Amino acid sequence: MQASNAAKFSAGSFLPVIEQCNGCERIVEVEGGQFCDTYMNPAAKWRLGICNFATHAKPDVKVVKIRVNPLKAAKRASRRK
Repeated sequence: MQASNAAKFSAGSFLPVIEQCNGCERIVEVEGGQFCDTYMNPAAKWRLGICNFATHAKPDVKVVKIRVNPLKAAKRASRRK
C-alpha cells in the first residue's frame, strides 16, 4: 500500500468498519485499524439492509410465480403473430 493511501485512512475521513463488515474482502488494515477501501462510512451502508459493496453477504432473492390466465395469454400470443 502506498503512503498516500495510508494517510487518507488515518486522517479520519474514513470511519472504521462495523461488525457486519467482518469477512468482507474490501477491508484494509492500516496502522492497526480496519477500514473499508470503498466506502467512507460503512455503518451507513448497512443501515437499510445489506451493504451493496459486501463481498461476503449475498441478498436473498425471492422468486414469485405469477398465475396467468390461459385465455388472456392465448389472446396476447395471437396478437403478436
